[in-house]
Amino acid sequence: MPGKTPRETIRLDKWLWHARFFKTRSLAARVVADGKVRVNTERTDKPARAVGQGDVLTFQQGRAVRVVRVLAPGTRRGPAPEAAALYDDLTPEAPATHPREGPRPTKRDRRVMEQWRRTPLE
Repeated sequence: MPGKTPRETIRLDKWLWHARFFKTRSLAARVVADGKVRVNTERTDKPARAVGQGDVLTFQQGRAVRVVRVLAPGTRRGPAPEAAALYDDLTPEAPATHPREGPRPTKRDRRVMEQWRRTPLE
């Protein structure tokens, strides 16, 4: 098609490394190869999968699930502010944990709570 320029893309593992989600590129490639990354809701296990502007990535980082939209492919692994400009964070806010009231439970209190949890419902 005349007038249509190809979309600028980059390897998925390289982009995750450039955007500083993983410390090394090989770690990013391993996570992708294990099938733990989704690109536009489709699971992928190919580190060489091309991603570009507008793609939405979903992956686990530590205990949190991250959802990010690719804004730019990036050219290098630069400083954090430069890396943050490569994506828009769409990760939903984690629900607030219930604030603990009163002092920390004693060992006896914990035993009572554990016994209560193990009691079957009738």
